[in-house]
Amino acid sequence: MAEIRLESVRKTFGRVVAAQDVSLTVGDGEFLVLLGPSGCGKTTLLRCVAGLEQVDAGRVHIGQRDVTDDPPRARNIGMVFQSYAVFPHLKVFDNIAFGLKMQRKPQAEIKRRVHYAAELLQLGELLDRYPAQLSGGQRQRVAVARAIAVEPQVLLMDEPLSNLDALLRLQTRAELKRLHKEIKATTLYVTHDQVEALSLGDRIAVMKDGQIVQCDTPMKIYDEPASVFVGSFIGTPPMNFLRGTVQASDGQVAVHLGDFRLRPAEDMGARLKARSDQGVLMGIRPENIVVHLKPAAQALRSLVLVVEPLGSHKLLTVQAGKETLKVTTRADAPVEANQEVWLEFEAGKIRWLEQTSGQAL
Repeated sequence: MAEIRLESVRKTFGRVVAAQDVSLTVGDGEFLVLLGPSGCGKTTLLRCVAGLEQVDAGRVHIGQRDVTDDPPRARNIGMVFQSYAVFPHLKVFDNIAFGLKMQRKPQAEIKRRVHYAAELLQLGELLDRYPAQLSGGQRQRVAVARAIAVEPQVLLMDEPLSNLDALLRLQTRAELKRLHKEIKATTLYVTHDQVEALSLGDRIAVMKDGQIVQCDTPMKIYDEPASVFVGSFIGTPPMNFLRGTVQASDGQVAVHLGDFRLRPAEDMGARLKARSDQGVLMGIRPENIVVHLKPAAQALRSLVLVVEPLGSHKLLTVQAGKETLKVTTRADAPVEANQEVWLEFEAGKIRWLEQTSGQAL
């Protein structure tokens, strides 16, 4: 195992800048997820680490080695692609053994490593089958087993679950998390699925337009997004954003959301006080809004537009003045469409951001 270190990596395709001077370190044994929408540059960055793309500027290090100019075969990596990329004419055993045979390993070593990888991925009883006799999830596990059988320093995964249905994706995601705990390989994982990122990653690097806009632990990114983009991209449903104006008088700070006056948490009071009479954005997660059926202190009067029962909870679409919010509440809450409710915001869970740039204060 070894750390991955990118130093000011830049990659362009004609006039399109896919990676804009990206610097990133993936610690030894860490599982880091590159997350972002299509076209943000995450797969390009992964391919630069793999050596499948030559960087235009910057350096790529794996462990103590500068591998920027090394071909993929010299980088000691294992890679799993979005497509299963298994050989249909080879049995599962031979698919897993393919990389080892290319390395001309002894037969006894090949057998040992194949059986070890197969047991980790629960493929022990399928070694004599052909890929056509396997399910999609099993084929993807074969691809993962082939990657780890060569015992790489670094494991690279490019949206490996995107071709699976929802249930298989859920099961395979849990298997990948268990697998990482077993092999402790340094892993760089690319996905556009924020649920995958939150559940799998030790850290998440959120990308936009070829740049990393925030890199932190999953819950830090979820609770404290660095920008409107991150708050909108992470979370289902995403974070709500309401426009307000800061008012400071007689030592008291409040944010006016239309006719509603909200007092921020004490730790934000001083920062907001310096922005008196300026616009701000208030970011709040749907689950951090308390729904009252009767008027309550420090609660915003609103109208329920839509109620969506989702089994474990209800998702409400609510109109508050000119703003539309998403709110979650208990599954048994007696709330119906066209009903008035009062929304109380958990002050400690509010994220305050600049209105113009969308960056967190």
